[in-house]
Amino acid sequence: MKKVDDMQAQIPEHVSITLVTTMHPGNIGASARAMKTMGVKQLDLVAPNGFPGAEVTARASGADDILAQVRIFENLAAATSDCGYVLGTSARTRNIRWPLISPEQAARQVLRQAHAGTPVAILFGTERTGLSNADLELCHGVIAIPTNPGFSSLNLAAAVQIVCYELRKAAMAKVVTTSTPVRATSAATGEQMQLFYQQLEQYLRDVGFYHPGKPRLLMRRLKRMFNRIQLDQSEYNLLRGILAAADKAGKDNS
Repeated sequence: MKKVDDMQAQIPEHVSITLVTTMHPGNIGASARAMKTMGVKQLDLVAPNGFPGAEVTARASGADDILAQVRIFENLAAATSDCGYVLGTSARTRNIRWPLISPEQAARQVLRQAHAGTPVAILFGTERTGLSNADLELCHGVIAIPTNPGFSSLNLAAAVQIVCYELRKAAMAKVVTTSTPVRATSAATGEQMQLFYQQLEQYLRDVGFYHPGKPRLLMRRLKRMFNRIQLDQSEYNLLRGILAAADKAGKDNS
């Protein structure tokens, strides 16, 4: 067992910082700069405003390599489609509480997932309202940055800096062995989970358990539950197979 050299500590490239509907172009550049100082390389943008642009480049202050490889997506589902682990950031209280973890805990979990080969996305919402409830439905947990309760508003780039700092700190402290645990089977991707939720919702409608007119947050609660479990590929295939068999049996007996 050996300690990772601090200068050689690397954050895997399949860990992405994902900014959702950023309104101020300068915040994109400042976030890229925050990432570069901590060695985080992949920046994804969902429906950004003013990118690319002069203000983005100016605020990036030399993080041009980060901007050069930015990936742009029309929606968050597309941005997380290949991800097996997704964390959101939020300061708002929700009717349905999502599993909350600190930035330090999040960093350790992100690196654990990434070193096992799982693509990871860390989401930051728009400046005014943050991530929506629909955005959080794609998340396995929520990072809660401990701020002053009387003034919890945190600049977007500052929030990115805090999370990236914790990633850097965790990477520098990482202890590696030749027998680092690896998943027996990879995590189900975001795209696969969306297909599962569509199949599950349709089945619950068919059997009369779920009424779209009176949803009572049922699907949101189910998504939170399955995201917390974090299905792997074999579990995902098993559940899809069970739903398909149950649906076929119901139709055969009708």
